[in-house]
Amino acid sequence: MRSILVSVLPQLLCVAALCAPAHAQEPPPLPAAELAALREASLRVHKEVLTRRETYSTLRELCRVAPKRLSGSPGAAAAVTWARQTMTRLGLEKVRLEPCVVPRWVRGQVEVLKLLEPAQAAGPLPILALGGSVATPEGGVTAEVIAVSSFEELTRRAAEAKGKIVLFNRPFSPTELSTFKGYGGAVGQRVRGASAAAKVGGVAAIVRSMTPNLDDVPHTGGMRYAEGVAKIPTAAVSTRGAERIASWLKRGPVRLHLRLDCRSLPDEESFNVVGELRGRESPDEILVVGGHLDAWDVGEGAHDCGAGCAQSMVALATLKRLGLRPRRTIRCVLFMNEENGLAGGRTYAADHAAEMPKHVLALESDRGGFTPRGFTTDANPRASAILRQIVGLIPSGGDRLLPGYGGADISPMKRFGVVQLGFLPDSQRYFDLHHTRIDTFDKVHWRELELGTAAMATVLYGVAELKATLPRNPLPRPKDVETPQPTPTPTPSRAR
Repeated sequence: MRSILVSVLPQLLCVAALCAPAHAQEPPPLPAAELAALREASLRVHKEVLTRRETYSTLRELCRVAPKRLSGSPGAAAAVTWARQTMTRLGLEKVRLEPCVVPRWVRGQVEVLKLLEPAQAAGPLPILALGGSVATPEGGVTAEVIAVSSFEELTRRAAEAKGKIVLFNRPFSPTELSTFKGYGGAVGQRVRGASAAAKVGGVAAIVRSMTPNLDDVPHTGGMRYAEGVAKIPTAAVSTRGAERIASWLKRGPVRLHLRLDCRSLPDEESFNVVGELRGRESPDEILVVGGHLDAWDVGEGAHDCGAGCAQSMVALATLKRLGLRPRRTIRCVLFMNEENGLAGGRTYAADHAAEMPKHVLALESDRGGFTPRGFTTDANPRASAILRQIVGLIPSGGDRLLPGYGGADISPMKRFGVVQLGFLPDSQRYFDLHHTRIDTFDKVHWRELELGTAAMATVLYGVAELKATLPRNPLPRPKDVETPQPTPTPTPSRAR
């Protein structure tokens, strides 16, 4: 038997090679001279960025000028004006505002959750209304509580939930090594909890805050009402507050009083803010880099996502100042309305549909301004092989390329085959701050932030300077993607 296998082994290997998937055969590495030039450029970029600390000062100014910048608000309008002025000051080219229509939700002045019974534990609990929630009736909602850890449990206990306030108390998984995986496993209750509770007759929904910490800092965030289901008020309670309610439920009935005066107003006109570093040879081939300019209305949005906005602008400014004008155009887009609608990302993809075949890469920074760990990508194998070589040139760490998600604002470009790339910093502290009052500038370390700028600039310049264009992703099936809708024609606005 062994002799037969040995005699046919060459033929078997040949057949296996012919049948192997194309992605098993990576292209040869980039030429040594090309890699050496990119490595030298990366070293220059890192030295310049760490010396000037321009990302840090830019972020400080954004947090000072427009700390509360939820889409449609005066803070968001101030951020748009600031971003256009800052891009111009930094030397970006073709700086402009591109209109989009965004939802307008206002938090209001009243956010109260009181524990009424048991009497010995009575008192207020820390909450924040969830973005998009309706208000309670003027006098509030008072009812007993039922706590569940999943939608399946709520379905099983539907009869118990009728007429009650539903507490969704699923925590972050403590065993997930990635905090983003922990967030992904729990966030569904925030997004869909109110409608799930309403379907079984619940009168309000309270959601455990999206953080692995046990503290009294509530985390807000977006939610969505399902079509054809009653809209009930919903808020996030701090993790310690959720634990407190759950512990008292083990001893007997718990009664809460919830009062919110948040509301939705008519849609507003706003803008994506756009600037470029024009390519010297193929300016019609475009790389996009950006973060979202809007932020929740309770803090300064320093990490989420002021850091990504500042990094994107300064990355281009640094390349220009160093005379590193690449072959292709790099376009910075600061997107509006990622937090509660994604209007900016959808509008950009729709309005630029004609030039999408020339979009080479989209890079998003929306995971905070912490120490670089690498990048995540959905790139096809040929593109991944090239990106891996470029990312590997980063001298300060953060030189890993992992399969994964690019980002929310750039995701509408997936349907056109645009390779997605997400900046990946260390995420261990991100969900301490995410969507809270404590996401403020003082939580940002200047060196961590600047190293992220340098890593992003390295990758952008490397891809934009390639002699051969980065291979595009295959077009997804139509049923797997959302078609961006065209932008309604806006009216003039103060943001201009």
